Amino acid sequence: MTTPRIGQPVRGSTTGRPIMVALDLLGRRTALRVLWELRGDPLTFRALQDACETNTRLLNTRLTELREANLVEHAEGGYRLTDEGRRLAKALKPLSAWADQWGRGKR
Repeated sequence: MTTPRIGQPVRGSTTGRPIMVALDLLGRRTALRVLWELRGDPLTFRALQDACETNTRLLNTRLTELREANLVEHAEGGYRLTDEGRRLAKALKPLSAWADQWGRGKR
């Protein structure tokens, strides 16, 4: 699978509109988990692999895609969110709050 790109067809869209590209990228297995785990301090590959409970191959694939999308970078100390990745994390906070409230109603 290739990294989704704006203007190129993605799963669910032939137009490649930005929202569809973002949903395709974020909907890939472990993508959101990687972003979630990187919301704090940088993590080494091994620490991120453990935190995400995933295998080396899948994590390498997701990190490549997230790096190409400018959401994650590798720097001293390990992997971390870029400025754009932090903007995405901030944008996801209302969704997280909604999910928490929704989850309380499902118990």
